[in-house]
Amino acid sequence: MLDCIEVGKRGYLDEDFRLFHLKDSRAQKLDYHYHEFDKLILVLGGKVSYVVEGVTYFLQPWDLLLVQHNMIHRPVIDPAEPYERVVIWLGREWLEKRSDPGEALDTCFETARQRGFHLLRFGAERRLQYMQTIQRLEEALVSREFGAARLADTLCQQVLIGVNRDILRDRTAQEQRDSYRVDPKMEEVLRYIGEHLEEDLSVDALANRFYLSRYYLMHRFKAVTGYTLHQYINQKRLLRAGELIRAGVPVMKAAEQAGFAEYSTFLRAFQNTFHMSPREFR
Repeated sequence: MLDCIEVGKRGYLDEDFRLFHLKDSRAQKLDYHYHEFDKLILVLGGKVSYVVEGVTYFLQPWDLLLVQHNMIHRPVIDPAEPYERVVIWLGREWLEKRSDPGEALDTCFETARQRGFHLLRFGAERRLQYMQTIQRLEEALVSREFGAARLADTLCQQVLIGVNRDILRDRTAQEQRDSYRVDPKMEEVLRYIGEHLEEDLSVDALANRFYLSRYYLMHRFKAVTGYTLHQYINQKRLLRAGELIRAGVPVMKAAEQAGFAEYSTFLRAFQNTFHMSPREFR
């Protein structure tokens, strides 16, 4: 049952960035999860949809999906066709170091988050440009020639520069209603939760705010997002607390700012999710 699903962290990134070129002939079933790094997913083949923060994207070859850190997401893979993709994990410290004043390389992820839309779809010319750059990046990552590591670093930046330019000027996929499915009311609820984690987000408070019955809100939220309202809010509060703790905010203050009314409840939930104490997490 979905109530039993634990939204967990998947993958650890010790490098500045990492590229995977994957092709699966057998579909894997993955639960909802999140990462502490940002992620680009470039689909090359197969039938796959992605649920990102309650929005379902129906992906086509050469679609690019942007998944910001701490976003809860899950792929749904059709085993009828091999699923091929390029996935790039991007370290947040590396993104910051490679950014220029007023031109942060992770702007594309923040723009996607603010829009509530995470899909980019390209024309033939842009596809070719991305294909060539990513192919050179793959080659540089395995090369032992002089300057290969620096070239790979530069090519990864080049990919991100292209993504940032495209997301700021192109909303093609967002205009194609068959490329995604969203429940407008649940989208409102999700956005409100993300912006008001420190406030009362009980079922009754949300139901009253959005003029919905408790039953409808709970069941519709689960149907759209795949997880319960309580589970989603608790996970988002924990992730917010983790962000604050790593930014240097005292643990008790971070728990309060993330919306936890009782410190003991926060500690238990934090240990269960991150398998370490808040001070160890820092």
